[in-house]
Amino acid sequence: MDMNFTTLLTVTPMYIAILGLILVPMTMYVGMYRIKNKVDIGDNADKYLIRRIRSHANFIETVPLAVILLLTAELMGASAILLHCLGITLVLARILHFIGLSGIGPFFGRPIGMFGTLGVYLVTSIWILVALI
Repeated sequence: MDMNFTTLLTVTPMYIAILGLILVPMTMYVGMYRIKNKVDIGDNADKYLIRRIRSHANFIETVPLAVILLLTAELMGASAILLHCLGITLVLARILHFIGLSGIGPFFGRPIGMFGTLGVYLVTSIWILVALI
């Protein structure tokens, strides 16, 4: 069966691609530090490397469920406006969280980013449950 997914999904794939592009420099941020400081495995109790690892790992831990929720909502008929609002919030939240946790920028990005991500979880989950009723 030949299925054209571009007609099924019009919003979420864009945010998946943006998040994928964001992950590349995050990964390199950890990897380049590892190379520079000759740390192959683990963190060598290096507090700067630990921050980098955790900021990268938190992205990996939180984005997949958010994307699954967005995909589910889109497949269930959520409006493009809602999906864009949620997608933009997720992208900005993940960037802010990374900046705050990694130490690249001000720490206040971390809680703002986490609340933004949790907001996407909450709003999308509630939308899906209400849509099922």
